[in-house]
Amino acid sequence: MRKSAKADVVTRIDRDSTVQSLTRAMQLLELLAEDDEGFRLVDIAAHSGLSSSTAHRLLTTMEQRQFVQFDRETNLWHVGVRCFSVGAAFARRRRITPVALPIMRRLRDHTGESINLGIADLGDIVFVSQVESREQMRAIGKQGFRAPLHSTAMGLAILAAMPEDDVLQYLRTYGLPKLTNNTIARASRLHETLVEIRRAGYAVDDEQNAVGLCCVAAPIYDEQGLPFGAISLVGPTLRMKCADFSELGATVRAAADDITEAFGGRRR
Repeated sequence: MRKSAKADVVTRIDRDSTVQSLTRAMQLLELLAEDDEGFRLVDIAAHSGLSSSTAHRLLTTMEQRQFVQFDRETNLWHVGVRCFSVGAAFARRRRITPVALPIMRRLRDHTGESINLGIADLGDIVFVSQVESREQMRAIGKQGFRAPLHSTAMGLAILAAMPEDDVLQYLRTYGLPKLTNNTIARASRLHETLVEIRRAGYAVDDEQNAVGLCCVAAPIYDEQGLPFGAISLVGPTLRMKCADFSELGATVRAAADDITEAFGGRRR
């Protein structure tokens, strides 16, 4: 009993320490965002109320993830490129939904299945909107739900459209966690699957993320010709098994291309 109580105390302390570190890290990011000229470590410590050692530890950790950048010639700390990519993802999310919804509704009416919209963020696909099927048995998505790119049709469609170096970076950073028996869990299989997706022009998720659901997806591109999001058609596996995936794939890809064009993006 004593051991269990002690373990609970240690766990609570660890959790509180993690939350405190996260809060302090966000405080430093907010500080760095106040001045484009950058800050010296001593100034960061003074403004944040942290010791120089604590501030330096947090900054170097965030530097490893590119959330902050250190200029070794001037000894100044700046906001990093990762902050821009995260902020850009939020901006795309705000802009893409009203553009995509009319096209998603047309796709739902044409196919009868639910249509999802997602954007890529830090190795995940984030579900930002859904147009639900009118069928009694239908897939219902939750806004804000996240899943690894390799485990969903939308994520696979985005990976297939990425430069090969970015795919390798994804593997090194996030690995291939297995969510169901059908999830891709080997790098060799992922590369083979991406080749097939590029050839077909669409991706299929056959119960790789959730048992009982099947999806067909295609990527959405930004103005630089890079994939940042995707749409997917999703339905119960029992009904989708009777579907013509090549026809559905072509239909979903055409809708994704329409969203890309309406968004001001372009395919490379």
